[in-house]
Amino acid sequence: MTQKRYFFLVLILGSLTALGPFSIDMYLPGFLAIAKSLHTTTAQISLTLSGYFIGISVGQLLYGPLLDRFGRKNPLYVGLSLYILASLGCFFATSIEILIGLRFIQAVGSCAAAVASMAMVRDIFPLKDNAKVFALLILILGVSPMIAPTVGGYVTAVFSWRLIFIILASIATTITIAVIFFLPESYPPDPSYSLKPKPIINSFLTVIKHPQFYTYAIGGAIGFSGLFAYLAASPLVFMDVYGVSSKVYGWIFALLSIGFIGSSQLNSMLTKRYKSEQIINVTLPVMVIVAFTFLIGSIGGWFNIYGTIIMIFAILCCVGITYPNTSALSLAPFAKNAGTAAALMGALQMAIGTLVSILVSLFKSRSTIPLAGLMAAAAVLALLALMIGRRNIPNKVEADLSQPVAGH
Repeated sequence: MTQKRYFFLVLILGSLTALGPFSIDMYLPGFLAIAKSLHTTTAQISLTLSGYFIGISVGQLLYGPLLDRFGRKNPLYVGLSLYILASLGCFFATSIEILIGLRFIQAVGSCAAAVASMAMVRDIFPLKDNAKVFALLILILGVSPMIAPTVGGYVTAVFSWRLIFIILASIATTITIAVIFFLPESYPPDPSYSLKPKPIINSFLTVIKHPQFYTYAIGGAIGFSGLFAYLAASPLVFMDVYGVSSKVYGWIFALLSIGFIGSSQLNSMLTKRYKSEQIINVTLPVMVIVAFTFLIGSIGGWFNIYGTIIMIFAILCCVGITYPNTSALSLAPFAKNAGTAAALMGALQMAIGTLVSILVSLFKSRSTIPLAGLMAAAAVLALLALMIGRRNIPNKVEADLSQPVAGH
């Protein structure tokens, strides 16, 4: 494979991986403008984020079997088409209910891109290069939360929040054209693969009954939900409570993203010296301490906008280090059905994250207390889930972090 072809393949696969995060991050600065346009509240607009998370949760379980049955590109075309149509629909949305429904469809479409890109890395590249390619995909993925909200903030301020969805549709159209002409079909359709519910359900049940899986997948998903709380509540906290503009919010979001992305890269260095279990044993209690400091300080009115940014930054750093390790330990016992385990783990993360984002919309308080409370609860419950679940693991399989675990 030539260097030029290698570059184009990684760029296309990375763009597919980043489509979902772009769809989440780009429209966050427009929350106030969307609420005003649709005659509703910022808290209600956060339900469009919940709808998106539900779509991702459903989509991850849906596309795994479809990609094995019909090949990689045909389900990918269906998903990208759904995404483009839903994005155009969001442009014309006239009510919060319509926007929530369209965001759900948009998420189901984007899931095809995320799941297919991960599968195609394994199909196209030699096994010895997989770790390198995954690292490059994560690098492309990490750029999105730094660029997308900044762009979204300027588009909202200068033009309209609706234009964001035209931009997303245009990005997806460009990616689709690249997939058609430059991305090979890496896995032929397999008519022998069963799409009957029973064998699929049995495969999922086998995974979820494994003590190591449910301990680290559930504990990790609860801890990871702190990020979802931040995503759902940050527009309200910074634009409603502290009164910053959509442009400034975009820059704050980019800054805080550095904490999550940078710490996840730091974790790659830590795993060379320490086991995943050792890293979790330090970072999760630290997350509990920081989150409770944030909660007590929010109740006591200790923090201005700068203090709030520092607290959230520290919590996101803890999430960025803990998440790859809990994910790796969840998947470690599964050599043959790692795809099923990964899909189920992703669905659990999104389901719990969706619940947290919905809780954000229920709080009426115009303060940082709801966000701090949810982050503190996520940290404590994650720690308890791991402490209780570890007792049921007879022989723990060590994690292999030679292939990075990607996330939002």
